[in-house]
Amino acid sequence: MTTETIQNVALTTKANVYFDGKCVSHGFTLADGTKKSVGVILPATLTFNTGAPEIMEGVGGSCEYKLAGTSEWVKAGAGESFKVPGNSSFEIRVTEAYHYICHFG
Repeated sequence: MTTETIQNVALTTKANVYFDGKCVSHGFTLADGTKKSVGVILPATLTFNTGAPEIMEGVGGSCEYKLAGTSEWVKAGAGESFKVPGNSSFEIRVTEAYHYICHFG
């Protein structure tokens, strides 16, 4: 199932722009204090570092990802998610715009 709408949030209006505009996201906080971000990654191969554990939920497009310490690229698309450990990294390869929600913690 793909998340289409998130109700009752406090949204940070200034975008987080990474990798010369290849990734743009907005952070938001739910009523219970849970922090997340929503964004898009444009065609590129990028490496992200994590502090807290993350779940990347695809809501549009597709990607391939490779977690730190692994050698296999795994496909993920809309309605699919993947987990990234905290204090780690992952590579992501995108050939079409990949829209996502990042769930922290």
